[in-house]
Amino acid sequence: MRPNIVTEAGIQTRVSQWWNAIPFLTSSVVVVCGLIYLICLLTGYDTFYEVCFLPSAILSRFQVYRFYTAILFHGSMLHVMFNMMALVPMGSELERIMGSVRLFYLTILLATTNAVLHLLIASLAGYNPFYQYDHLMNECAIGFSGILFSMIVIETSLSGVTSRSVFGLFNVPAKLYPWILLIAFQLLMTNVSLLGHLCGILSGFAYSYGLFNFLMPGSSFFSNIESASWMASCVRRPKFIMCTGGNPSSYMPTYSVQNTTSSGFSTGNAWRSLSSWLPQREASNQSSEDSRFPGRGRTLSGTARDLTPPAGETNPNLHARLLEDNTPDRLSDATVTGMPEPIPTTRQVPIANAAVLPQSQGRVGASEEQIQKLVAMGFERTQVEVALAAADDDLNVAVEILMSQQG
Repeated sequence: MRPNIVTEAGIQTRVSQWWNAIPFLTSSVVVVCGLIYLICLLTGYDTFYEVCFLPSAILSRFQVYRFYTAILFHGSMLHVMFNMMALVPMGSELERIMGSVRLFYLTILLATTNAVLHLLIASLAGYNPFYQYDHLMNECAIGFSGILFSMIVIETSLSGVTSRSVFGLFNVPAKLYPWILLIAFQLLMTNVSLLGHLCGILSGFAYSYGLFNFLMPGSSFFSNIESASWMASCVRRPKFIMCTGGNPSSYMPTYSVQNTTSSGFSTGNAWRSLSSWLPQREASNQSSEDSRFPGRGRTLSGTARDLTPPAGETNPNLHARLLEDNTPDRLSDATVTGMPEPIPTTRQVPIANAAVLPQSQGRVGASEEQIQKLVAMGFERTQVEVALAAADDDLNVAVEILMSQQG
């Protein structure tokens, strides 16, 4: 009898697993912005006048470099932490879809279009003949939040959901979600650039509706960059995601290009599924899978198999079958396919008995008392039933299975 000891991974292990799951470009942006803020903090640099997005300086001195330096600098610890924590789930999801190089190109494109729109609106407001808003021309804006608002629009467009949650407090229609966030941040926080966030939303919608498609190169352009010798050190990184492993088109699905269905990912469940995301570094068969989520499914033993569930089979039964598929005393695959198969000599199970049990019933269910014990420990009932089925109703083994899944 194994001792009923439940152990949890330490904070250091959990942080390491979380960081290793973040793709190459997203983690690089977090490191660069964090280091820049740390250097500014140690050197006492807090004016940001030379690097911020300042419309008057750009027009009078043609300081175009401010388009890109402004997004890397942040004014406070809360500013940089909030932006980077918001970037991790959205940037990771988009990078796995597009690839690291393509997302880098998109980030530069969004930074440029955000800046151009910002400059255009500020100029119209500051130099119009009716009423001049001079403060918009002299507004010094910094931070990555403009890019984040563009990513929010793109992610909301791709998710296909009809409503989104605002800070977990209430739901709003998905189309209004970016605008609600814009108003909420403007009311809740001081020194927030309304025009910078607004331009991010406009750029995100322009991209989602395919207005930037002519600015996006083809896949061969990104493949040539990845194969260049000066990119070899980056490509060899385990977290680097090749563009060939992402969407085969030169841009992500948009309303005007591809009819996307609900992929079910959002900012909320992106955090919950972050540990299960793995970078895909090899080309996959696009004709038989969702092009937005490349990769090939494998069983726990690592052998490629057909994981398409039979008609009428529910997801819990499928999970139970996959778990049972890798236990030493599993039943024959005849219970799944209905086709006879040679039975291992280590355990003689008549084919007739295997065919009698329908897949919807499976093995004999665990007692309600055992299920309730594990549910009381904080595990979900569906996972408990699957784990007990895989452990032959051994409570201790089931606990180990459940803990390994959460780890």
